[in-house]
Amino acid sequence: MSDGELTPSGAVDWDAATYDQLADPQEEWGREVLERLELRGDETVLDAGCGSGRVTRLLIERLPRGKVIAVDGSPAMVDQVRGVLRPQDEALLANLVDLELEAPVDAIFSNATFHWVLDHDRLFRRLHGVLRPGGRLEAQCGGQGNVAEFERAVDALSGDERFAPYLRGTLLPWKFAGVGETEVRLERAGFVIARLWIEPKRFQPPDPKRYLRVTGLASYLDRLPDDLHDVFVDAVTGSMPRPLVLDYVRLNISARRP
Repeated sequence: MSDGELTPSGAVDWDAATYDQLADPQEEWGREVLERLELRGDETVLDAGCGSGRVTRLLIERLPRGKVIAVDGSPAMVDQVRGVLRPQDEALLANLVDLELEAPVDAIFSNATFHWVLDHDRLFRRLHGVLRPGGRLEAQCGGQGNVAEFERAVDALSGDERFAPYLRGTLLPWKFAGVGETEVRLERAGFVIARLWIEPKRFQPPDPKRYLRVTGLASYLDRLPDDLHDVFVDAVTGSMPRPLVLDYVRLNISARRP
């Protein structure tokens, strides 16, 4: 439930300014991922799913002589991230499964994005293709079991007669993959895996309705008419325990291109 990225099932834009205000857990977890990425400071690094730029700013601090290529599938997020970039950095509006770069990058960093891409085989093949030999991939995204109670609440409401005409027959907007299937996909794409693991995280949003509106519910609200947005948000939050606590499951990836 985080940074916006176009998926093969369609494009969803985000409320980038509000997301930027509420993305405290995503920044905290992104710092942990960034700490795993060893950098000299002069590399070119792809921020795959940069979101509003809160973690991109931290990546830039690690690259005083380098370059960041910030990519996102949301036009609003790309506009927002430009505010933290330097002249030598670059912001691209692109779907990660179709990403083309002028030259390969030295490393790829990604935080809270891969679960918004439904086709992980295409995703990892494309990331392998834009990474130079020897380059590192450090990433974290939603993994199997991520926000399971929230997912059940949303799924139950998809059959509600108020919302069903707009949501019926649509795919889940996210893919929460497990370790085993991700290992197979990474190796099939050509990566050598250093480490692949699941990590539980908990977060209690101070303003649950506002937080869910701009994160996990954004793709659902995109399908609903405006007059049902508040009704749907109220229905989801009303069906969940209070205080609302989200049990995140994060899939961590450390790999390299040989």
